[in-house]
Amino acid sequence: MAKVKMTVNGRQVGSDCEDRTLLVHFLRENLALTGTHVGCDTTQCGACVVHMDGRSVKSCTILAAQAAGSMILTIEGLAGNGELHPVQAAFKANHGLQCGFCTPGMVMTAVDMIRRHGANLDEATVRSELDGNICRCTGYHNIVKSILAAAAEMAGAQQAAE
Repeated sequence: MAKVKMTVNGRQVGSDCEDRTLLVHFLRENLALTGTHVGCDTTQCGACVVHMDGRSVKSCTILAAQAAGSMILTIEGLAGNGELHPVQAAFKANHGLQCGFCTPGMVMTAVDMIRRHGANLDEATVRSELDGNICRCTGYHNIVKSILAAAAEMAGAQQAAE
C-alpha cells in the first residue's frame, strides 16, 4: 500500500491505495469524485480525461502514485462561484452532449485545447485534437460547435479584461 498525496480541485488530499491503483480509480473510489468516467481502461475513449499539472491526461493510464504531488483538476473542480465554466456553458447552449457519458472528458480536453490555442482554434484543429475522445451519441458536430463557441467567448472575455 502506498500513501498518495496530491492537490485535487484545489484541496490537499491523501489516501492509502494499492501501488497498482489507477488515477481514475483513486479519484472515483478513494475521493468519491465520480465525474471522471471509466470507459475503456486502455486510453482509447477519453472519458477519463482530467488535468494534471495544467495539462489534460487520460487518468486510466496513470497510476495514482505517479500523480503524487501533482495538481489534479477534475470536472467537479471546473465550475466556480456557482457558475458553469465557459466550456460547460457552451456545451449546454450548443447541445454538445446527449447521454453525457463522454462529456466530462470532452469538456476537460476542450479546456486544455482552448488554453493552448486560444482564439486561433479552428474546426480542423478541434476535430484533430478530439481524436482520442469517443462519443457514441452526437456525431461530434455539436461538440465541435460548443468548443469553438467557448473559445470565442473566452477570447472575447480576455480581450475585454485587457
